[in-house]
Amino acid sequence: MLGLKLPTDPYWVNIVERNIDEILTDHAFCEQKAATNAITIMVKFPEYSDLVSAMVELAREELQHFEMVHDRIKERGSVLGRERRDDYVWELNQFIRKGHERHIVLVDQLLFSALVEARSCERFKVLSENISDPSLREFYRELMISEAGHYTMFLGFARKYANGIDVEARWQEFLAYEDQVIRRYGKKETIHG
Repeated sequence: MLGLKLPTDPYWVNIVERNIDEILTDHAFCEQKAATNAITIMVKFPEYSDLVSAMVELAREELQHFEMVHDRIKERGSVLGRERRDDYVWELNQFIRKGHERHIVLVDQLLFSALVEARSCERFKVLSENISDPSLREFYRELMISEAGHYTMFLGFARKYANGIDVEARWQEFLAYEDQVIRRYGKKETIHG
């Protein structure tokens, strides 16, 4: 369904389980960055009213997810750690075409967003099927479903606003690029690392 070329090795969960606090902190900031991305899209492309409305709702939902993860951190007797850069997302962002017509940049921004949501969804699926903590298994299963919805929403908007762009071909280019990027990750206790 997601079209990702390289699945996450379930061994990654063993890395995650050695430092649950680290993965939860990283996950919390992924949710914050997803909210920021939604806000960025509505600020950069205010002329697309339905997209703006969807991004307002998405930003709210992502902040609710941040709060849910933060609550998990507090339940464990920990505190939210410091934010760090998500190198995977930074590398994917480099593939967005810049300096082109607005609709080209918009479509790339939407495809980038869909791809990040797809990989997050896939990672949450791996966690929901392999992590030993039953409450975290259920937590990640619920979030996996949410991420799948975000993925399809972003793809839908990219198709809607394609305006002559072959979105399916560009999506395949993004997937091929992500395949090369993700090969360097999956070795750290971070959502995309």
